[in-house]
Amino acid sequence: MRRFLDWFFRNPETGAITIARWPNLVLWIVIVAAVLLWLWPAGKAGIGLTIVVKGGLIIWGADEILRGVNPWRRCLGAAVMLYVLMTLMP
Repeated sequence: MRRFLDWFFRNPETGAITIARWPNLVLWIVIVAAVLLWLWPAGKAGIGLTIVVKGGLIIWGADEILRGVNPWRRCLGAAVMLYVLMTLMP
């Protein structure tokens, strides 16, 4: 079990355990848009901000799936993408 956890969470480039990282540009845009959406949820601005938040999370998730530093980050990206896509369905 220890070998599995080591493989799942360890960054093979640095050897460090990587669970969370500092947000990249796409995630910062999502964070700012989400705060603005919380402050201004109605109207055309709310629709536009919702598109930015959900679209940004899909882009971030795809980036993590393709370039995540370990399997944990790839699974996290897949989970976020799956959640956002599920919220888009009626």
